[in-house]
Amino acid sequence: MTEPISPIEDVIVFMDEDVASDDHGVAAPTRPVWRILIIDDDHDVHTATTFALGNIVMQGRPLEFMHAYSATQARALLTKQSNIADDIAVILLDVVMEQEDAGLQLVQFIRDDCGMQDVRIILRTGQPGYAPEMHAISDYDINDYKTKSELTRVKLFTTMTAALRSYAQIRAISAGTRGLDQIISASAHLMAAKGMRNFSDRVMLQIGLLIDQPSTGFACLREHRTERQQDFVLVAGDAGYHSLIGRTAADLPDATQRDTVMLAANSRRNVTADTFCALYSGTTSCDFVVHVDLQVPLTSQQCQLLAVFSCSLAVCVDNMLLTERLHDVAFYDPLCKLPNRARLVNLLDDTLSASTNEDITLALIDIDHFAETNDAFGHQFGDLLLLAVATRLRSSLDQQLVVARVGGDTFCLIGTDEQVNPALILDLFATPFSVDGEAVPLTATVGLVSLTEYSGTGTDALKDADIALKRAKTRQRSGHCYFSRNMGVDIRGRVRMMHALRTAFEQRKLTLVYQPQINLSTRKVVGAEALLRWCGDDGQFIRPDVFIPIAENSGLIIELGAWVLRTACEQLVELRARGFVDFMMSVNVSQVQFRHPQFLTMLRLALEQTGAPAEFVELEITESVAMDDPALLITTLDQIKLIGMSIAIDDFGTGFSSLSYLQQLKVDRLKIDRAFVNEITDAKRGSSIAEMIIQLGHNLDLTVIAEGVEDERQADILTRLGCPLAQGYLFARPMAPELLPGWLQQHDRN
Repeated sequence: MTEPISPIEDVIVFMDEDVASDDHGVAAPTRPVWRILIIDDDHDVHTATTFALGNIVMQGRPLEFMHAYSATQARALLTKQSNIADDIAVILLDVVMEQEDAGLQLVQFIRDDCGMQDVRIILRTGQPGYAPEMHAISDYDINDYKTKSELTRVKLFTTMTAALRSYAQIRAISAGTRGLDQIISASAHLMAAKGMRNFSDRVMLQIGLLIDQPSTGFACLREHRTERQQDFVLVAGDAGYHSLIGRTAADLPDATQRDTVMLAANSRRNVTADTFCALYSGTTSCDFVVHVDLQVPLTSQQCQLLAVFSCSLAVCVDNMLLTERLHDVAFYDPLCKLPNRARLVNLLDDTLSASTNEDITLALIDIDHFAETNDAFGHQFGDLLLLAVATRLRSSLDQQLVVARVGGDTFCLIGTDEQVNPALILDLFATPFSVDGEAVPLTATVGLVSLTEYSGTGTDALKDADIALKRAKTRQRSGHCYFSRNMGVDIRGRVRMMHALRTAFEQRKLTLVYQPQINLSTRKVVGAEALLRWCGDDGQFIRPDVFIPIAENSGLIIELGAWVLRTACEQLVELRARGFVDFMMSVNVSQVQFRHPQFLTMLRLALEQTGAPAEFVELEITESVAMDDPALLITTLDQIKLIGMSIAIDDFGTGFSSLSYLQQLKVDRLKIDRAFVNEITDAKRGSSIAEMIIQLGHNLDLTVIAEGVEDERQADILTRLGCPLAQGYLFARPMAPELLPGWLQQHDRN
């Protein structure tokens, strides 16, 4: 289908002879080429085109021709050799082949099905009527339209040159766009990295994608800007550099690599050569250099992309270092650089979830009396002492052990039963620790938990170890204790009771009952003791000696004690309104209450709110409170006496009191413990202790009252011994507030 040829000198002559050529192209050249695909059903067109352009070099590249002699053959070539098709720069396409519009249909296949948007398509036709130029240009994505009669050698050259220039520009723009897209994608990918090693590996991978070749090499980091190679640490690298990770740039065997890293860092720019490049990225405080070995030199466009990538990378490096610092703050102790409690819980969870045949033990090590040492020598000395303990634990025990610091002076170990041995641990404290030239002797107490077949979480294991540690402290300091299930049951039972007690108090399910106090000689009522009672949800009463210590340990006793005093004062005011004006109300005060800084304020507030007369309110304190800190007690009692209240020492004789202090205390009454009251009818023991307390009270001019009097024989003996007052089941059981006024009236009539 050839048109008549114009009789011009530079006309392309379509030769009859065949040219020896592969129907589907030529072998790949050793240097970059422009691939040209000729699609035409006329062999002469193929021959003439290759003859006209075969020896031409355009923009430094020769032309390589591929041939298809029908639209069908072209479809097959583009489909089967898609890797080659992607690099086709120009397609010279005939319109009329198997069908009148075969070429135009092929254009749609090339653009839509093959996705070849960059290739330049020059439509050639010997029969313009089948594809009018305006129609073809407007309706199909073609880049040029030529009739075969126009294509002289010069015209073919100029058309091809323009097409190749256009293709090169489009490819450059596309490559730049893809590169920028890769940089944006890489930034998101790098932001998700965990740890500097993983981050650096990802950086090297992204560089390889940008330069379209394997990125073999290494990455190194200098966190503080200096001029020394020793401060650059290799943080990642391919297999050839694995042995150097963690070492410094000074350890690199290749002097060129060492010099290149320092040049990139000190000049703060990328350094590029034919066989390598060093990509620099830095922040205000650090330098990050990636050294990449090149298989082929970088193009100018690749260098530009790397320059953009290095700028983007600076933000990622800064973010990575910030993330690592935040991770250290969150999971590592800033003083000892050991895992902290949060990290330890994660390690415990990992240990418990791992399937291992080894028996694992968790140990908490608490330094005895560290607070006193810290107070005596100062916090700086205390910090140095903790560092000395941490150093000894890490250096003296098995290096595979996990060593952590979970509290101020509490360390933790995780390891096999053989490694975490209490005797071995305590032996580490046999030798004094050296701090600032001082030999400081220390002891420690250890709580341990066996994690073999442990069913709880890491948090549970740590709590159980703390339970064992506290048990060890109560038994013997400088010793150890293993956690047992019974301990956990006991502790968790107390925790449940604490929550139940708080709920009962908030829901006003706690009550006060009152036990009358009697004059033994006249059997007249002189007052009553307010007693706290708690009836559980099951209807069973819980003993005060069970729940009061829990209230004290939890701090609830402060609020609870204030409520007891206020309620008892309200009852006193009500009784006085009913005519019982000569009536003393006794209220127990715990040691925790007594030591509270707002204790005196609470006393005054209760009297103000209820209007109760202070002289008819008596506070009962235990002998242990009285003797624990006599100086504080004397000062506090003086303030209570100024308020106007009376003071009684409860359970006297059970605390081994110092009589010399007792003479200094401004107390009004001694209360004989029920244990001594029970003994006065025992023929063997007799009434010696009760008699001694009564005599002591007379000598110190103190009133004495006996509690727990249950029969007349006890009452008679106490009367003969000179005890004036008593309370107990013989006279009355503790009674509800609504029953007390009626009982008092009935007792007075009797």
